[in-house]
Amino acid sequence: MTTDRIDDTDRSFLFVLGSSRPEGNTEILARAAAEQLPAGIPQRWVDLAKHPLPDFQDGRHEDGTWPVSEQEEELRRLTLEATDIVIASPLYWYAVSANTKRYLDYWSGWLGVPALDFKKRMSGRTLWGVTVMAEEEEDTADGMIASLNNTAAYLRMRFGGVLLGNGSRPGQVRGDERALTRAKTFFEREAPLARFPSEEETGER
Repeated sequence: MTTDRIDDTDRSFLFVLGSSRPEGNTEILARAAAEQLPAGIPQRWVDLAKHPLPDFQDGRHEDGTWPVSEQEEELRRLTLEATDIVIASPLYWYAVSANTKRYLDYWSGWLGVPALDFKKRMSGRTLWGVTVMAEEEEDTADGMIASLNNTAAYLRMRFGGVLLGNGSRPGQVRGDERALTRAKTFFEREAPLARFPSEEETGER
């Protein structure tokens, strides 16, 4: 398992936009945070609404191979090339969006590709989240945060937490001063190795 921190000169970010609305509040907040990254750190942005994946079909326990689309192959490549993956999804029904969930479902398929070593290669990288929600009570996003944390824990990744913002109407998050202030230092925060809640209680890993 990889536990060493990655030097800034070796970092690269993949921002995965999961909103069904172009240039939505979550994207605005994610870009505000991304603007604070050093200029030398590569950033790649993927809009899942513009480049949708087909519905995921789980063939891990069936004979034969499943065809891989160009979109899946490109997204898989970008995912594995990034040291830091940012899930930027609005809070839909207290969870990530359908586009985002479909992307994460594909991780299950990539885990089943023997030559890919997906779990081993993802270990030690960092998963982040950005979300904007209509509710002002931030604990409304606890389910989404837990989901991303547990995803990172399963893959032995680091988890940098979720940048939260408030807004519903287009562009409304620009008035959320607290969120914009957090965005300025969000990617500077320590990202510890993710743990399942049971591991936190027992101290096991």
